[in-house]
Amino acid sequence: MSRSLPVQLVVQHEPVLDDSALVHAFVAHEDWAPRAIWDRHAPMVYRLLKRALGSQLDAEDFTQEVFLRAFSKIPSLRDGNALRSFIYSIALRTLKWELRRRRVRKILRLTDTGRLPDIAVDADHAERPNDIRIYYKLLDHVSVNARTAFVLRHLEGMQLQDVAVTLGVSTATAKRWVATATKQISRLVDDDVELSSSLGRLGGSDAHE
Repeated sequence: MSRSLPVQLVVQHEPVLDDSALVHAFVAHEDWAPRAIWDRHAPMVYRLLKRALGSQLDAEDFTQEVFLRAFSKIPSLRDGNALRSFIYSIALRTLKWELRRRRVRKILRLTDTGRLPDIAVDADHAERPNDIRIYYKLLDHVSVNARTAFVLRHLEGMQLQDVAVTLGVSTATAKRWVATATKQISRLVDDDVELSSSLGRLGGSDAHE
């Protein structure tokens, strides 16, 4: 995967311009414009992908992929002020594509090379991974839509109405997806006191919103 724009989440110096001006500069082929757009919006994309995928390396790779796609489409963006939501929507589509790919491979029990994986070590004899790794393994059991809604609601901290707008669905649908993910994860951790406690901190107030 191309690494022409290495992930650097510390904002560098750039002209103080709004997004519309940055889009105009990009379309005008100003040399500094791609870096300015990256510096302003890459942290947002990286955070979403890191929280959803649980891997720093994957988040870095897919952040670059998001911006490669965004840069190819920015010239067709009619409203430059919509740049942030435009990039975020590409990040969401990229995330959902990757989650679907992972679910297919999980169902087919294939590795990234397309081969059958090595025989897994019996969990009773393996070293217990930390809670974060277990948590993301649990999320792998959740449907793509439910997982995405759950991440936006509980890890990105969005209100249900904002989750619905972001995903292009009704608030009721977004609420149902979040509830579905929460119930699926809860069932999987019923026998794990520590994880149950951690999950409890994520909320559950949506049922009353």
